[in-house]
Amino acid sequence: MQRYFVKQRAIDNRFFIEEEDRHHISKVMRMSIGDEIICVDPDNLSANCRITEITDEQVIVDVVQWKDEISELPIKVIIASGLPKGDKLEWIIQKGTELGAHEFLPFTARRSVVKWDEKKAAKKVDRWQKIAKEAAEQSHRSFLPEVVSPMSFKTLLEKSIYFHYKLVAFEEESRNGESSVFASTLQKMRPGDSLLLVFGPEGGLTDDEVQVMLESGFSLCGLGPRILRTETAPLYALGAISYHFELLR
Repeated sequence: MQRYFVKQRAIDNRFFIEEEDRHHISKVMRMSIGDEIICVDPDNLSANCRITEITDEQVIVDVVQWKDEISELPIKVIIASGLPKGDKLEWIIQKGTELGAHEFLPFTARRSVVKWDEKKAAKKVDRWQKIAKEAAEQSHRSFLPEVVSPMSFKTLLEKSIYFHYKLVAFEEESRNGESSVFASTLQKMRPGDSLLLVFGPEGGLTDDEVQVMLESGFSLCGLGPRILRTETAPLYALGAISYHFELLR
């Protein structure tokens, strides 16, 4: 059943769907009155709904049954990625959303080749958020991750104080055989805790950046014996987190 994140809460058990989602329902999916969809409201509550009216401005659906579902990781995982080249960040956002990421924090690292263009910022972030929305709907999540506008390395450090745990995936740790910090951190975490995971761009983080993060309360961790690409490492970490919290229960 097709899923949609609606922007407004239900009024008398009725949702009013507009703009792109209205177009998707009526023109792309070619749904008709009587067809059913799943709506997720701003409070992350899901409901099976039946289409009762389709107009040029909106699709009106009535709630058939509110759903009691659990599709979110028990901890909040925030992925901070040093801006990579090409469409790699789009890949991280799409697949990271499918794997349960709570939020994405792109940042400009010393070795980021991409130069962030503020003039194109809003359009770019809107595209990233749309990718996250489509991935969240496809993977039947009940929470829509936020993709924030790229920030400076300094701003990332300032924002890091708001998370319970914070790790830096550092390839030198993998080369040296470090394998316990990531696992031991997950073992300490409890439902509702937040974990900030930082990944460098192509070429990795510089020694200076790593040192500053250590001084700011981060811990370094390896992700196994193989060196992973900047777009692969976050997905590996999210898969391991899902296994630890959802499949080992």
